[in-house]
Amino acid sequence: MSTKNDLFLRTARGEAVERPPVWLMRQAGRILPQYRAIRNRLSGFKELVETPELAAEVTIQPVDELNVDAAIIFSDILVIPEAMGLTYEMVEKRGPLFPEVIKSEADVQKLTSGADAAAELQYVYDAVALTRQQLDGRVPLIGFSGAPWTLLAYMVEGSGSKTFSKAKKLLYTDPKLAHQLLEKISETVIAYLKLKVESGAQLVQVFDSWAGILSPAQYREFALPYIKVIAESITDVPVTVFSKGAWFVYEDLGQVDCQVVGLDWNTPPELAREWVGPDKVLQGNLDPCQLYAPPEEVAKAAVAMLDRYGRGHIANLGHGVYPDTPLEGVKAFVNAVRAYQYK
Repeated sequence: MSTKNDLFLRTARGEAVERPPVWLMRQAGRILPQYRAIRNRLSGFKELVETPELAAEVTIQPVDELNVDAAIIFSDILVIPEAMGLTYEMVEKRGPLFPEVIKSEADVQKLTSGADAAAELQYVYDAVALTRQQLDGRVPLIGFSGAPWTLLAYMVEGSGSKTFSKAKKLLYTDPKLAHQLLEKISETVIAYLKLKVESGAQLVQVFDSWAGILSPAQYREFALPYIKVIAESITDVPVTVFSKGAWFVYEDLGQVDCQVVGLDWNTPPELAREWVGPDKVLQGNLDPCQLYAPPEEVAKAAVAMLDRYGRGHIANLGHGVYPDTPLEGVKAFVNAVRAYQYK
């Protein structure tokens, strides 16, 4: 199936393009009234994630409403721990909660991993295939996974946290066990992403959402090696690595076998380019809170950002869209990027 608007993929592959493509992390979600209408009639968030027809519908909603240049499959990074045998709950206004957590080597040994665990997520692959069919080539479809360190953080901590001190404690007190768990997670992520690609994903993004709470030395020991292995294992489509807050390893990420490096809003584009090198495409990195400003100010900020990046750039925010972001702010951002032309 040919893609009618392949701007996003051409940019990710490093090809010459007429303007930067634009999409937003968490573009399918509560900023859209269509999404809220579906969500309000369901028992909970996980029902939406686990129902392919509904996941496909909300994945496509921002393509219809916002005119973005890519869709990202509606899912959750925590489906991987669940497939490995660690069930989670999504608690309204609190976030994810794991009734059981990893505390010992015996807990790690009990986990399923690799292809066996990935096989438990057929509902995700069905959603990817159905979305590709319904998109009918309008825009490319992104698949994603959490990075091993970020998934470990939830599996050990048991919920979201400002510090993830329990997870970081494991790195200091039992690094061998941490590596055993990271290896199992990595095997599962690789199998999962490969099945997503087989099902129709045209680029995959690895979210290391809690990268920034590690020290540079910890990141290089407990995060980077596993991201490298994942990126090297996905060969059929471009790979984006988004290590939020980990500006201190951008030079290292420049050596990872990925095509795109995502940036949070704390990193100046000029420094990111110097650190990452000339060969990677950069993605980002407007502050999500900028979208609360009046639409004309959002448009000015978007253009200023694009001017600083130049070519080799995918326009996005430095993190996901916040749930209470005004829709007019989101549209002002997308429209400003779509109107932009490289000189």
